[in-house]
Amino acid sequence: MAELSADHTAKTIDEMETALGGGVVKARAELGVTSFGVQILKFPPNFSGYTEHDHSEDGQEEVYMALDGSGYIEVNGQRVDIVPDMCVRVGPHAKRKIYSGPDGLRIIALGGIPGRAYEATPFGELSA
Repeated sequence: MAELSADHTAKTIDEMETALGGGVVKARAELGVTSFGVQILKFPPNFSGYTEHDHSEDGQEEVYMALDGSGYIEVNGQRVDIVPDMCVRVGPHAKRKIYSGPDGLRIIALGGIPGRAYEATPFGELSA
C-alpha cells in the first residue's frame, strides 16, 4: 500500500527499501517519520554477524522489539532472550549485539537521543 496523504503513510515491510543485503529495512524514511529513528532488522536463522556496538559518541538509546522469530541480545555481556512481545531498552553506553535463533529473527529498532530533537543519519535515508 502506498502513501495515503501527508499525514498518513502505510506500507508493508516488504514494500520498503532495504540496505546491507536486505537485513536493514529503512522504515523511518519509508514512512516519513522525522521525530525518532525506526528500522526493521531481519536476520536469517542462527545469524551472528550483527556488529557489536554502542552509542557512546552520539548518546542514542534504543528499544528493540521482536516481530517474529527468536534469538537474544547481549548487553554488556549479559544475555537477554528476545522473542515476540519482549521489549529491550539499551542505553547509549551499553555494548549490544544481536543473535538470531533457528527460525531467524525480525526486530523493530527504535532510537533517539534523550532531550534532543531527532536527526536522521545519511545511512537511514532512501536511495536516490
